[in-house]
Amino acid sequence: MAIAGIVAGAPICLGSSVAYASDGAPRANPVVVWDRNAQIAMWDVARQQPPEQSRSAAMVHGAVYDAVNAIAGTPYQPYLTAPRVKGAASTDAAVASAAYRVLSALFPDQRERLTTQYDEALAGIPAGGPKQRGIAVGDQAASAMIAARKNDGAYGDQTWAVGTKPGQWRPTPPAFASSGAWIAHLKPFLIPSGSMFRTSGPPALTSRRYAKDINEVKEIGSKTSTVRTEDQTQAAIWWHDRDGGGDWEIKRQLATTQRLSTLQTARMYAMVNLSKADATIACNSEKAAWHFWRPITAIREAGTDGNPDTKPDSGWEPLLDTPPHPDFTSGHTCSTGASMSSLAHFFGRDDLSFSAFSPQAGATRYYHSFSQALAEVIEARVWGGIHTRSADVQGAVIGKQVSAYMGAHYFKPVN
Repeated sequence: MAIAGIVAGAPICLGSSVAYASDGAPRANPVVVWDRNAQIAMWDVARQQPPEQSRSAAMVHGAVYDAVNAIAGTPYQPYLTAPRVKGAASTDAAVASAAYRVLSALFPDQRERLTTQYDEALAGIPAGGPKQRGIAVGDQAASAMIAARKNDGAYGDQTWAVGTKPGQWRPTPPAFASSGAWIAHLKPFLIPSGSMFRTSGPPALTSRRYAKDINEVKEIGSKTSTVRTEDQTQAAIWWHDRDGGGDWEIKRQLATTQRLSTLQTARMYAMVNLSKADATIACNSEKAAWHFWRPITAIREAGTDGNPDTKPDSGWEPLLDTPPHPDFTSGHTCSTGASMSSLAHFFGRDDLSFSAFSPQAGATRYYHSFSQALAEVIEARVWGGIHTRSADVQGAVIGKQVSAYMGAHYFKPVN
C-alpha cells in the first residue's frame, strides 16, 4: 500500500514568495504572499477550522483568479467575472486589492491589520495609471465574489442529528462537542448541489464489511495500539495537524518548484481551493444524510450492533481526539481527494514531489506523487482511530468526483 517515504537530499524550503517572470527571472509572487496573509487571517487569528476555512479560501482565490485572468486578457474561463481592463494594469495591485477586499469582508474585526498589509503591498508598486487600474480590477472581482456568496447559507443554525440507536452519531469524548453542521447546507461554488455525489451510505451494521472496518480501526487506531508503527503514528499526527498548515505549504512549494507565473499560480489556487470547498460541502452533506457513529462509539457499544464479529471495549480510546461531527464520509479524505486530483489535473501529471513540516508530528513528510499523498491520508485517518476505512475511501472518491466536475466545466482555456 502506498505511503509516504523518506527521500534523499535536503528538503525544499517551504512557503517561498517567489514566482517567475516570462524571462525566468525570480520575482515576488503576489498570489503566494496573499495566500499567506489569508492563512494568518483564517487560522492564526480567527482560528477557523478546515471545513470553515475552505469557504474563506475559495472566496479569496476565486476573486484573485478572476482579477489576474482579466488583466492577462482572459485566456481562461472566468469564474464569476472578467472586469474590463482599459490599458496596462498592475497584476500585483489587482491581487492585493481582490484578496484584501474579500478578507476584510470575511473578517471585519481584522480590518486594521489587513489594511496595514494592503498598504505595505501597494507601497511597493509604482504610482500611476497601471496601479490604479489594477486596484480597480481587484475591487470588481472581489465585489462579484462577495455578492455571489451573500446568503449562501454560511453560519446557519443547523445542528447534527443526535441519536441513541446503534449506528447513530452522538457527540464523542473528550469534548462531547457538535459543530459545523451548517456546512452541509452551504451553497456550492462549482457543483450544482451538495448532494450531487450522494453515496449509498455506510456498510450495514451486520455486514462483514462493517465488522472488518471496526476491527481494523479498533486494533491499529487505538491510543495504545501495539501494531501501529512509529511511521504510521507520525503520519496520523501529521495529517491531523491544524497548526502546521501542510496543505497551505504544499501549494506554495509547488508554485515555487514548478516556476509558476502569477497567472498560473492564481489558476492553480482557484482550481484547488474551489474544488476543496465543494468536496467539503459534499462530504458534510453525506454526514448529515447518514449521521453515522464514530469508531469510538461503535467500538465501545459494539455489543448493540447485532454483528457477531464485533466485540465491545468500553474503555477504548483513539490515538487522536475525534472531531465533533459524524463519521461517514471523511472530511479530510474528501478535501484531500479534491486537492490532489485538482493539482494532478492542473499540472497534467501525477508524479511531482513535494513535502511539508508538521510541528505536532515533529517531522517533514515527503511525497513522490499526488496519488501517494491521497493514499496515505486514507490510511492515516484509520491509524488515528477517528474514521473507518469505508468512510475514508468513499470520501476520497467524492473528492475526485468534484475535481473531475471542476475540470470539465471550469477554468478551461478560451480558444
